[in-house]
Amino acid sequence: MAHEGIEAVASLGEPTRRRVYEHVSREPQPVGKDDVASTLGLPRTTAGFHLDRLADEGLLDVDFHRRSGRTGPGAGRPAKLYQRSRSAVAVSLPPRHYDLVGELLAAAIEDAEGDGGSPREALARRARRVGADLLAGPGEVHDCDDVVAALTRYGFEPRDEDRRVVLGNCPFHDLAERHTDLVCSMNHALVAGLVDAASGCRLQPRLDPAPGERCCVVLESSDSV
Repeated sequence: MAHEGIEAVASLGEPTRRRVYEHVSREPQPVGKDDVASTLGLPRTTAGFHLDRLADEGLLDVDFHRRSGRTGPGAGRPAKLYQRSRSAVAVSLPPRHYDLVGELLAAAIEDAEGDGGSPREALARRARRVGADLLAGPGEVHDCDDVVAALTRYGFEPRDEDRRVVLGNCPFHDLAERHTDLVCSMNHALVAGLVDAASGCRLQPRLDPAPGERCCVVLESSDSV
């Protein structure tokens, strides 16, 4: 996930491509290759090359329209138009997922307001459900390798250490530093939901806070717990 964002942002290091992107981003309406070439003083082929490269990287959206408004035979081919992507591209090293925290907290507040319960308990329930959803292929039998793969995708950087799985990175690190108990409890529920959904995995999540950017949750074999 992170490497795709890195590649997209890196593509803007090419000066002409960055000018093309900035021009398209400033325009209130989608623009075509001829518009870009004329405004920036570029050959049509050069403008088209950079526009398509930006679209391939997910930085621009592409659509096709007949600008004349005519339809049917003789109306001509639809023009290929570009506009800034509706999807945001973010790069963070090490990986951070504050968007996920925001979704969990907002959903937990709505749940608590709906049933009059504790927001903290609602957050734990939500986090467990989201943790289960991190596994690809719902309904399949998953094992510990699937758990580790899911944790890797979401930036936890799992690694084997002393017969346990240590999560070398907390994707919510800055919030965890300021609101340790709340975020660590949420993290524990998230990882617990993930492990519970993997019936073939005997790992057990346990809170084990430590200094630095390591996640406060570790995974131990149930035989050693």
